[in-house]
Amino acid sequence: MAGVVLVKLFVATVVISVGIGGKWVGAQVQHVVGGDRGWDASSDLGTWSSGRIFAVGDKIWFTYSAAQDKVVEVNSKEEYEACNVSNPIKMYTDGLDSLILDKEGIRYFASWNPESCKNGLKLHVEVQSPQAKHLSHTVVTPEVMADGPTTPSASAQLYGLSHALFGGLLVCYLSL
Repeated sequence: MAGVVLVKLFVATVVISVGIGGKWVGAQVQHVVGGDRGWDASSDLGTWSSGRIFAVGDKIWFTYSAAQDKVVEVNSKEEYEACNVSNPIKMYTDGLDSLILDKEGIRYFASWNPESCKNGLKLHVEVQSPQAKHLSHTVVTPEVMADGPTTPSASAQLYGLSHALFGGLLVCYLSL
């Protein structure tokens, strides 16, 4: 009998976890470098990256014209600041490149064209632990403060409905 109770408790835990969207697992954030403009000389990458929090497990995307540019990751702050791209760690050449931020620390990216790099087409990313991301003070940018819909969206209504459905199923299951 105790084994049945433990199995029910385990299943209930899984159902609740799914019902709340697996909130105990840190969510991976997808960052498109430069936003709508992408990796482009007209992008203000400094402004784009300020206030963003990058954490281990997040993914960054570089979108650019492969015919006109490439992205390189350089070894050090000195190479980054001097736009010395002669000995990169890695070169991205596809025009749509993604990479997972797999460890804490600062990573440096620059245009493979030293002139574009010197004109600001470069980015440094400070990767934090997933725990630090949740504890950090988040800076709200104007684009985040857009007016929302005046009535609840269908997805918000479905989200609430899914909680009620999972709760009902859980009660029925536990009463068996």
